Amino acid sequence: MSSKRKGLILIQRVLIWSLYFFSGFILYSNKGSLNSFFITFSRIIYPLSIFWLQIRIKKRTNFLPIDSKMTTSQLWFNLLPVIASLLTVIFSLTNAILYILEKLINS
Repeated sequence: MSSKRKGLILIQRVLIWSLYFFSGFILYSNKGSLNSFFITFSRIIYPLSIFWLQIRIKKRTNFLPIDSKMTTSQLWFNLLPVIASLLTVIFSLTNAILYILEKLINS
Protein backbone atom coordinates (compact mmCIF):
# COMPACT_ATOMS: atom_id res chain seq x y z
CA MET A 1 0.00 0.00 0.00
CA SER A 2 2.81 2.42 0.79
CA SER A 3 4.50 1.90 -2.60
CA LYS A 4 1.20 2.77 -4.30
CA ARG A 5 0.97 5.90 -2.14
CA LYS A 6 4.57 6.87 -2.96
CA GLY A 7 3.87 6.40 -6.66
CA LEU A 8 0.84 8.68 -6.41
CA ILE A 9 2.87 11.33 -4.57
CA LEU A 10 5.59 11.09 -7.23
CA ILE A 11 3.05 11.56 -10.03
CA GLN A 12 1.53 14.55 -8.25
CA ARG A 13 4.93 16.18 -7.78
CA VAL A 14 5.90 15.59 -11.40
CA LEU A 15 2.64 17.16 -12.60
CA ILE A 16 3.00 20.17 -10.31
CA TRP A 17 6.66 20.75 -11.24
CA SER A 18 5.98 20.34 -14.96
CA LEU A 19 3.12 22.85 -14.74
CA TYR A 20 5.38 25.28 -12.87
CA PHE A 21 8.22 24.85 -15.38
CA PHE A 22 5.76 25.30 -18.27
CA SER A 23 4.50 28.53 -16.71
CA GLY A 24 8.12 29.68 -16.34
CA PHE A 25 8.77 28.87 -19.99
CA ILE A 26 5.79 31.00 -21.00
CA LEU A 27 6.91 33.71 -18.57
CA TYR A 28 10.36 34.01 -20.17
CA SER A 29 9.61 33.24 -23.81
CA ASN A 30 6.50 35.31 -24.48
CA LYS A 31 5.13 38.71 -23.78
CA GLY A 32 3.25 38.59 -20.51
CA SER A 33 -0.49 38.84 -20.21
CA LEU A 34 -0.32 40.52 -16.81
CA ASN A 35 0.84 43.98 -15.78
CA SER A 36 4.52 44.56 -16.60
CA PHE A 37 5.38 45.01 -12.91
CA PHE A 38 4.07 41.53 -12.08
CA ILE A 39 5.88 40.01 -15.05
CA THR A 40 9.19 41.66 -14.12
CA PHE A 41 8.79 40.64 -10.49
CA SER A 42 8.05 37.06 -11.52
CA ARG A 43 10.97 36.91 -13.94
CA ILE A 44 13.35 38.01 -11.18
CA ILE A 45 12.01 35.79 -8.40
CA TYR A 46 11.11 32.68 -10.47
CA PRO A 47 14.60 31.05 -10.43
CA LEU A 48 15.00 31.91 -6.77
CA SER A 49 11.64 30.33 -5.94
CA ILE A 50 12.67 27.06 -7.60
CA PHE A 51 15.95 27.08 -5.67
CA TRP A 52 14.20 27.92 -2.40
CA LEU A 53 11.56 25.21 -2.86
CA GLN A 54 14.18 22.58 -3.68
CA ILE A 55 16.09 23.41 -0.50
CA ARG A 56 12.92 23.19 1.60
CA ILE A 57 11.86 19.89 0.04
CA LYS A 58 15.32 18.33 0.34
CA LYS A 59 15.77 19.34 3.99
CA ARG A 60 12.16 18.38 4.78
CA THR A 61 11.77 21.42 6.99
CA ASN A 62 8.70 23.52 7.57
CA PHE A 63 7.96 26.10 4.93
CA LEU A 64 7.49 28.69 7.68
CA PRO A 65 9.99 27.94 10.43
CA ILE A 66 8.67 30.49 12.91
CA ASP A 67 9.65 30.37 16.55
CA SER A 68 8.64 32.60 19.45
CA LYS A 69 12.32 33.22 20.27
CA MET A 70 13.10 34.72 16.86
CA THR A 71 14.09 38.34 16.43
CA THR A 72 12.28 40.58 13.98
CA SER A 73 15.08 40.34 11.43
CA GLN A 74 15.11 36.54 11.63
CA LEU A 75 11.35 36.48 11.18
CA TRP A 76 11.51 38.67 8.07
CA PHE A 77 14.44 36.65 6.75
CA ASN A 78 12.22 33.55 6.92
CA LEU A 79 9.00 35.19 5.72
CA LEU A 80 10.22 37.15 2.69
CA PRO A 81 11.26 34.12 0.58
CA VAL A 82 7.94 32.43 1.33
CA ILE A 83 5.89 35.48 0.37
CA ALA A 84 7.95 36.19 -2.75
CA SER A 85 7.79 32.56 -3.89
CA LEU A 86 4.06 32.35 -3.27
CA LEU A 87 3.45 35.54 -5.25
CA THR A 88 5.67 34.28 -8.06
CA VAL A 89 3.74 31.01 -8.25
CA ILE A 90 0.45 32.90 -8.38
CA PHE A 91 1.65 35.40 -11.00
CA SER A 92 3.38 32.86 -13.25
CA LEU A 93 0.46 30.41 -13.19
CA THR A 94 -2.03 33.21 -13.83
CA ASN A 95 0.10 34.42 -16.72
CA ALA A 96 0.23 30.89 -18.17
CA ILE A 97 -3.53 30.42 -17.85
CA LEU A 98 -4.20 33.80 -19.48
CA TYR A 99 -1.74 32.98 -22.26
CA ILE A 100 -3.41 29.63 -22.96
CA LEU A 101 -6.88 31.18 -22.90
CA GLU A 102 -5.71 33.95 -25.24
CA LYS A 103 -4.32 31.38 -27.68
CA LEU A 104 -7.52 29.31 -27.52
CA ILE A 105 -9.78 32.32 -28.10
CA ASN A 106 -7.70 33.75 -30.97
CA SER A 107 -7.32 30.47 -32.88
